[in-house]
Amino acid sequence: MKTYAYLRVSTSGQEVAQQRLEIHDYAYKNKIHIDEYIEVKSSSTKSTKDRKLDYLFDKVVKGDTLIVAELSRLGRSLGEIIRLVDMLIKEGVKFRALKENIILNGNQDIQTKVMVTLFGLFAEIERDLISQRTKKGLAAAKAKGKLLGRPKGSLGKSILDGKESYITELLEKQVSKSSIAKILGVSRRALTNFISSRKLA
Repeated sequence: MKTYAYLRVSTSGQEVAQQRLEIHDYAYKNKIHIDEYIEVKSSSTKSTKDRKLDYLFDKVVKGDTLIVAELSRLGRSLGEIIRLVDMLIKEGVKFRALKENIILNGNQDIQTKVMVTLFGLFAEIERDLISQRTKKGLAAAKAKGKLLGRPKGSLGKSILDGKESYITELLEKQVSKSSIAKILGVSRRALTNFISSRKLA
């Protein structure tokens, strides 16, 4: 029986690193070994093949487990999420959505379908609200004549921002930089530069 982690992003690598970190922490705390991280960049024009969903469903078999950081990462719409989860259940594949704390053990019942539908709807609503707030914020900034970007001389944004304490903890435990970089889904050079610029070591 194998465990797969599915990571999907629509914009930057920062989202991938965050998803990978959340899944890694969950797996570590629950003593779960992740056999493969399936990572894909998505857009509204990509087919299920391009999003590696065909590859994923060819891989998983009855008794396997699929983990996602949040339900919305599995599909682009409520209908697609429900369809994909239903396919997993029919195949006897266990499913975990960490943000929503959904744990499905491959059983088909009405309670499971209702729960997935509700959480999928909430995820879709939340995604739409975030998109609307982002657009309004950019429009307001543009109207005020603000320059979008970072001030000269300031530290550039990094996909590792917010993970300083976690990185420091791993370094103190003598975990190698190569291993930390692999866990966080970045190159060793990117990690080393981040540690140096933030004076973590």
